[in-house]
Amino acid sequence: MANIFSIPSSLPNRELWEALISTDNVLIERIVSTGQVTPLGEWYDQDRDEWVILLQGEASLVYGDGSQIQLTPGDYVLIPAHQKHRVEYTTFEPPCIWLAIHFISK
Repeated sequence: MANIFSIPSSLPNRELWEALISTDNVLIERIVSTGQVTPLGEWYDQDRDEWVILLQGEASLVYGDGSQIQLTPGDYVLIPAHQKHRVEYTTFEPPCIWLAIHFISK
């Protein structure tokens, strides 16, 4: 048993990525961010669709077309495969806790 909100007391100065379930068809992961963002000029361009919900903290995402969304606890979004996006902002206190589900849609 584990708790999605349990954060290590000595959280490293980097994002924490934990695979909760990983198969050929799906990856479910918990991500804990403490102020980290996607480096300038870099974009996520993933082969799988990603459904992500922000459980704690605040964050913002920017898409390749320049549009931006703000996320607060409970907000979720579906990011289609190969939609370029980046994390522009995450809170340090409280840390952002994300639950991300990566999958291939038919």
